[in-house]
Amino acid sequence: MTPTRARDLVLPAVLTGLLVHLLLRIGYDELPPLPPLAGSTLAIIAVVEAAFGYSLRARIAHRPGTRPVPALTAARAVALAKASSLVGAIMLGGWLAVVAYALPQRDELAAAGADTTSAIVGAACAAGLIAAALWLEYCCRTPGGPDEPKDDEERRHAA
Repeated sequence: MTPTRARDLVLPAVLTGLLVHLLLRIGYDELPPLPPLAGSTLAIIAVVEAAFGYSLRARIAHRPGTRPVPALTAARAVALAKASSLVGAIMLGGWLAVVAYALPQRDELAAAGADTTSAIVGAACAAGLIAAALWLEYCCRTPGGPDEPKDDEERRHAA
């Protein structure tokens, strides 16, 4: 399994953003107002994943007082991280589309002002989920594995 790259997340975010923006242009006036904390669930998931990553990192590095991590647990954590970063990217694209649509209309439509605030909160929470998921994925790397950066001495010999 390869580490998640930025390009793996940009395409779903952009496609989702374009689709949501199109749907908003068609039917925004028929939608109910967005709850102010609509995206906050993503922040809760992000906090849990970041804490899980911190715990796993210590265990994978075999720090004193920690139990070893079964390989299946680490693999599941990586799968969770990859799925969460993808969900975060999709949600970020959707929330940014709402911001892009509602922000210019907030003076004309009362609901657009409240929806802009909700969308900014949602976008921030989605970005936090992406960051936490990438952190969790990073924490699951084996110390000294092929994905780890080499120290200065190894770089000089490899060159």
